[in-house]
Amino acid sequence: MKTAAASLFVQITSNFPRSLGAAIGFILVSFWLLMAIIGPLISPYDANAFVSYDVFGPMSAEFLLGSDYLGRDILSRILHGTPYTIGVALIATVSACVAGVVSGLIAAANSGWIDATISRTQDALISIPSKMFALIMVASFGSSVPLLIVTAAIAYMPGSFRIARSLAVNVMTLDFIQVARLRGESTPYIIFREVLPNMFRPVLTDFGLRFVFIVLLLSSMSFLGLGIQPPEADWGSLVRENILALGEGAPAVIAPAVAIATLTIGVNLLIDSLGVKPDQDKGH
Repeated sequence: MKTAAASLFVQITSNFPRSLGAAIGFILVSFWLLMAIIGPLISPYDANAFVSYDVFGPMSAEFLLGSDYLGRDILSRILHGTPYTIGVALIATVSACVAGVVSGLIAAANSGWIDATISRTQDALISIPSKMFALIMVASFGSSVPLLIVTAAIAYMPGSFRIARSLAVNVMTLDFIQVARLRGESTPYIIFREVLPNMFRPVLTDFGLRFVFIVLLLSSMSFLGLGIQPPEADWGSLVRENILALGEGAPAVIAPAVAIATLTIGVNLLIDSLGVKPDQDKGH
């Protein structure tokens, strides 16, 4: 009895950090996703309304996170910026992962010149640093939301492709794939009905990582003044426009930075909870 109880206690305590991290990650991500939907609707003031005569005013009952360099409410600015930060990054991540996974599956299923052509094209794209590529695109075409989405999707598609192709090549060697080929199943059937479901978990983990990378890329572009343009703002631009008053108006800088940090930490905690299967947690 004591042995069984001790074994159960060890199992619970060994899984506790992972389950606690997953719960915290789920709460953080769910909160910011909800704010991306309803944030502008529940903000105390309009994002561009001059509501305080004190620039970089302190936190108070009226302005929970203080005011910025023009006397605008920081909380309202953050809530109005959440759809831009999360929405643009989410659309770009979905685009990058869908394009990368589909091209990776096609390359893995078709050896020869098709695989070589797709792989060399992706290798050429991945050799360009993401920030340099984004700077070139913005300098060439100007900054806009559609351009930022396309730029981020192209920059992070090759990484998704390489992971998807590597996973698909391994799955393609398994016996049930050979059985499907012998049954005369078509290539699209094998790709989407046999291969893709068996690599869904690592692809989902990679999706979370791509999302974090794209959030940081877009925030850094906005910090440089090349992302979301005024009068609209995302979290990165909120840090940039108030950075000179870090000493006297710290909440105006720290609050959007904390928003970025909590979002990325929440996503990473969720990724960690997906990274190991339950039977691996138990030592099998």
